[in-house]
Amino acid sequence: MSEQLNYYSILGIEPQASTERVKEAFGRLRGEFKRRSRDFDKDSRYQQIAYAYEVLIDPDRRALYDSLLQETRPPALRLDVQVSRDKIAMMESAQLIYLLVEVYPPQQKKDARLPLNLCLVIDRSTSMQGERLERVKTAVELILDQLGPDDVISVVSFSDRAQVILPAAIVQNKRPLLAKIQSMIASGGTEIYQGLSAGITEMRAVSLDNHTNNLILLTDGHTYGDAELCLQLAQQTAKEGIGITAFGIGHEWNDQFLDRLVSASGGQSGYIDKPQQIIDFLQKRINGLGNIYARNVKLLVDFPQTIHLRYGFKLAPYAQPLSIHVREIQLGDIEGRKPLSFLLEMSIDPQPMETRIKVPIQLTADIPGQKSGTATFKESLQLFVLAEAPETNPPEALLRAVRMLNMYRLNEKVWEDVEAGQVDIATRRMRHLTTRFLEAGQTQLAQQASMEAERLAQMGTLSIEGHKTLKFGTRTLLNQATQWEQDD
Repeated sequence: MSEQLNYYSILGIEPQASTERVKEAFGRLRGEFKRRSRDFDKDSRYQQIAYAYEVLIDPDRRALYDSLLQETRPPALRLDVQVSRDKIAMMESAQLIYLLVEVYPPQQKKDARLPLNLCLVIDRSTSMQGERLERVKTAVELILDQLGPDDVISVVSFSDRAQVILPAAIVQNKRPLLAKIQSMIASGGTEIYQGLSAGITEMRAVSLDNHTNNLILLTDGHTYGDAELCLQLAQQTAKEGIGITAFGIGHEWNDQFLDRLVSASGGQSGYIDKPQQIIDFLQKRINGLGNIYARNVKLLVDFPQTIHLRYGFKLAPYAQPLSIHVREIQLGDIEGRKPLSFLLEMSIDPQPMETRIKVPIQLTADIPGQKSGTATFKESLQLFVLAEAPETNPPEALLRAVRMLNMYRLNEKVWEDVEAGQVDIATRRMRHLTTRFLEAGQTQLAQQASMEAERLAQMGTLSIEGHKTLKFGTRTLLNQATQWEQDD
């Protein structure tokens, strides 16, 4: 449908405008015509406005028009699916294939941006004393400057109990807020549930449907005795549309716990090695959250019985492992104009005869500003099982991502071997990982891997710092794999 026949555009209103808003818009335009023309009823432009009003003021006619408009509107998201091979040979054993899925927003100029509902949950236990807590305070002050006029912020600090530093509100006068932020003092132990619970309570004080909702956790230690309560709360709040970002500061925090905490909402976990990095991490995350095109993107797992999902990893806008043992895989949000991309590893059961396998790729997403609310987007992949399958090279972008993913998984396997007491196997794997890093031109990661290999051989353990450096370093490589593709 052409722009001049879009009745909402003719009246200058949004598709979700109320009946009262339709009346107000028509009344304003009619008044303008009365002031300009004595015979406005014969004006073709006015006739167009009057007809648009007649359609949109009548519920039945408007419903029919909306359905026609939806059919002619370009899709809000575009799916691009690349497969490692779409022609596979008949075999008596299972085979692996990889899918690289990229979800693109339209390249329109204007978005219906929702205001932020942001909560910062800050660990103020004794170990945060000194530069860590001071850097956090500075970062919060800078964030206050970045918020829009409709954005809501709350700040909660916690140790073995929580304290609401800033209740959820729009920033109007910074000076008293800054004084409260500076009043935070480090003391006590670490009970993350206390902070999360108080933060979620603050976030629920505003309309969640009308905001982009994200809680950012900053911690430098292990939580004591309440990990399962934290995970249950994360599952519950994800259903309400609240995302969680979790950054670990220093080395003494549980990376596996933070990964599980954010996975329920498709959120991000990250490693802040040095206190001076806190500001950059927070500013980058706020920038992403302030430019959300689509919220709550999910992959519906509805594959044929012969195909089994073995592994999933989100690559962009940030690298994060996916929780795949669910009916709906949470992918998080689409930020800005860049695609959300993820990699899937699938196993295909033995195929004794030639056949065709249809693999549906179906996603749902909430598009702010669109009347349809949650929308569904589909793409279908065809796999052909042949008696003689031709040799083909996988797409370069997919191959690059798989290589980086294999390095990440190799590093994780080393940690599993160490925990299982298989030090010799872990040492061999780490030396192999060192070689892989060198081949990829990642000399710093190669040096770290080499030091960890020697530590394993001599002491039988990995350093916590080294493990996190390699884990989150390879995540950065996974994210860069998609950036290279966009630059090609």
